Amino acid sequence: MVLCLTAVCLFCSAVLAVTYAVTKAPIAEASQAKTNASIARVLPEFNGNPKLSSITVGGVEYPYYQTESGIAVLSTVNGFGGPLSLMVGIAGETPEVFNTVVLSHSETPGLGAKCVSENFSAQFRGWDPAAKKLQVKKDGGDVDAITASTITSRAYTLAIANAVEAYKAIAGSNEEGGQDNE
Repeated sequence: MVLCLTAVCLFCSAVLAVTYAVTKAPIAEASQAKTNASIARVLPEFNGNPKLSSITVGGVEYPYYQTESGIAVLSTVNGFGGPLSLMVGIAGETPEVFNTVVLSHSETPGLGAKCVSENFSAQFRGWDPAAKKLQVKKDGGDVDAITASTITSRAYTLAIANAVEAYKAIAGSNEEGGQDNE
């Protein structure tokens, strides 16, 4: 019986190892393609490959991709149902939020999950954080919240605000000629 169980375990382990080896590269390529597509959606058109770096602001590490047209910051906060991850593209002289893309969320279907809809996210395109307050209107800001999903709207807005702060730190470190990590 021990010999039979050992043989079954070895066979299953071998099948898993072969499956992992065969699928590792395609999974990595698919992940990179998803990331590149998200970067292309949140930044103006650019040439070349985005450069991945990270910066720590307020004890939180923010990965970001830098191109000649702007910076795409990955920002994750807790929403109503769990983590809400956004990619926020920041570009321009002032700078402004060029666009946002939800990378992942676990919000309530039909309510908080509407954060991925164009109707909600479109209000952040061209958002100038210096001219408008990045808070929902219920809290005295300029963001139209999703009906019955104030917590998700607050989380989405906080993720953008955090990305803007990360951008300011990145721009500050670039002006000083310092390193990308603080």
